[in-house]
Amino acid sequence: MGGERRGDPARERRREQLRVRRELAREHAREDAREHGLSGREEEASERLRSRAAATGSSALTRSARVRLDQPRADRRRLLPVYDPEAFGRLSEKVARFLGTGRFIVWMTLVIVVWVLWNVFAPSHLRWDEYPFIFLTLMLSLQASYAAPLILLAQNRQDDRDRVNLEQDRKQNERSIADTEYLTREIAALRMGLGEVATRDWIRSEFQDLIKEMDERRMFPQESDEGDR
Repeated sequence: MGGERRGDPARERRREQLRVRRELAREHAREDAREHGLSGREEEASERLRSRAAATGSSALTRSARVRLDQPRADRRRLLPVYDPEAFGRLSEKVARFLGTGRFIVWMTLVIVVWVLWNVFAPSHLRWDEYPFIFLTLMLSLQASYAAPLILLAQNRQDDRDRVNLEQDRKQNERSIADTEYLTREIAALRMGLGEVATRDWIRSEFQDLIKEMDERRMFPQESDEGDR
């Protein structure tokens, strides 16, 4: 009796864990049924399979089989068209460069002059935009409405590149300043070290002094001996 009483808490704990696993399995089965649109019987069968898997302790395996973290998600349908921002940016830069050239101004001026002359002097049945040239105004407005955003996009890309270049230049300047300071400290340390090193001129002057002293001792040996005494 005492052993059964002592084992009751562990048994209750296992029952509670098993109940929680079954509830989790049922919730996952309901989610699968909602995602895949299963019928009522199929949902019940999936719940039974989930409960069995939970009873055997394999709920984690079934959950990992349902959601694979090592694989990318499937592409979802989108209402808006998908485009490459980098390719669109390069196109906007090309258009902006062309709009900023003299060739574009010359061609646009020629087109406008031909348009106006044709719609003024051509036969009436061949004119498509008579005075006050409303269609020409519409085309120029349409061109301006597209050219302005493209130019702004190209300017934004150029600003981003300039910002990156400025950041790189700043880091390069910081590295150059650090290298210059390091070299300055090294040169100062070398100068301080060379101040204590015997140079060639100093050694030559010492040798000359010794030679003079030896010559003096040879010329006046007695005086040098007496001086030593």
